[in-house]
Amino acid sequence: MAFSKSLKLQIYLLFLALLLVGLFIFHFSTNPLARMEKSWIFKSQSCVKQDPEYSEMAKVLRNAARMDRTVILTTVNEAWAAPNSIFDLFLESFRIGEGTSDLLRHLVIIAMDQKAFDRCRFIHSHCFSLATKGVDFSGEKRFMTADYLKMMWRRIRFLQSVLELGYHFVFTGADVMWFRNPLPHFTSAADITIACDIFSGNSSDLNNRANGGFYYVRANSFTIQLYKYWYMERKLYPGHHDQDVFNIIKHHQFIYQMGLEIKFLDTAYFGGCYQKSADLNKVCTMHANCCVGIERKLHDLTLVLEDWRNFTALSMEERGLKKASWRAPSKCKWWK
Repeated sequence: MAFSKSLKLQIYLLFLALLLVGLFIFHFSTNPLARMEKSWIFKSQSCVKQDPEYSEMAKVLRNAARMDRTVILTTVNEAWAAPNSIFDLFLESFRIGEGTSDLLRHLVIIAMDQKAFDRCRFIHSHCFSLATKGVDFSGEKRFMTADYLKMMWRRIRFLQSVLELGYHFVFTGADVMWFRNPLPHFTSAADITIACDIFSGNSSDLNNRANGGFYYVRANSFTIQLYKYWYMERKLYPGHHDQDVFNIIKHHQFIYQMGLEIKFLDTAYFGGCYQKSADLNKVCTMHANCCVGIERKLHDLTLVLEDWRNFTALSMEERGLKKASWRAPSKCKWWK
């Protein structure tokens, strides 16, 4: 039986369509990352519909996000959010930084207790309450105490939820002062771009000790899986906080096999007490990362803001000629 040209074309197109459908099904049945991506989309949509807290979080993130779905996140409790405390210095750094004041529109404050949430709503546009039943996160949580560790791991679970909703984020501790826009330093080629205490000179060197107080994470299957693994691994390292566990698992074979790309930030731009950003013409952020205790942090971060104001009061010519320096750390010494 002879077939017409039009019938032959129809048979060919039907065969091609069936072939593409078959390849698509095969891809999702054999590729675990593809299955992960599919389940991630389903989970985020269903949770938003069923969980009121998840729905409220999605609303806050949507209102704060940039066009590229990036948000800036920080966490505070009552002790840190009290008037004339670290929270005020944090917001002030955005206002006096160069090109940072507009970033406040994309900053979401995660309040760990009701009083912190009330204070946030009084002075900022984007606030979310992450109060945890049966746990009081309101007071000062001294470094490495039991409540401090609970708060850190609660934060990890929250950040995983942000990724599941499809938002990239910059996480910043409230004890990180923002002086220039850090976003140009992040690349889409890395899944996580993270600060470190002392920079080796190589942004790909896993021996850089990551600092969990400042990092950028892209929302994708790799990072969602990382956060699940990260949170699970806490059980193998009791008494360790999230930063310590990350510095362990970044060397794990699972991370390597997954293909997760980690980059580290140069302390010339993203400094702290261990390795300060020596050139104020370059600095983006300064972190009180060697400091234990609110009073010590307040003292030294106040010095940092004063030094920045004095620097920005100089003319462009004076900035190039004068060797500006930080007075901090003063009270912030890691061994105290």
